[in-house]
Amino acid sequence: MSDAAFIAELEQIIRQRLSSKDADSYTATLARSGLKRVAQKLGEEAVELALASVAGDRDEVLDESADLVYHLLVLLHLQDLSLDDVGHRLRERHTARRPGGR
Repeated sequence: MSDAAFIAELEQIIRQRLSSKDADSYTATLARSGLKRVAQKLGEEAVELALASVAGDRDEVLDESADLVYHLLVLLHLQDLSLDDVGHRLRERHTARRPGGR
């Protein structure tokens, strides 16, 4: 399995943890705190990623990127969306902006 393919597996793990409502699960606890809190965490991670980028810290950029993607996946799930939905939207935009739809 490629590292990129792990993101699809992570989506499955997130779904399982959200449906289990395990008290020890950070994912389930985060979701129980509500959509507003998840959105806040996503924003915090985005700011941390931007700051790490400006600082030029490659390891920190990777860590904050991973945190951002994780929190994005949780937020998408709470909105009944997936990364495939985002990919579909990106493809639509790309196709619509290209001359002749290609």
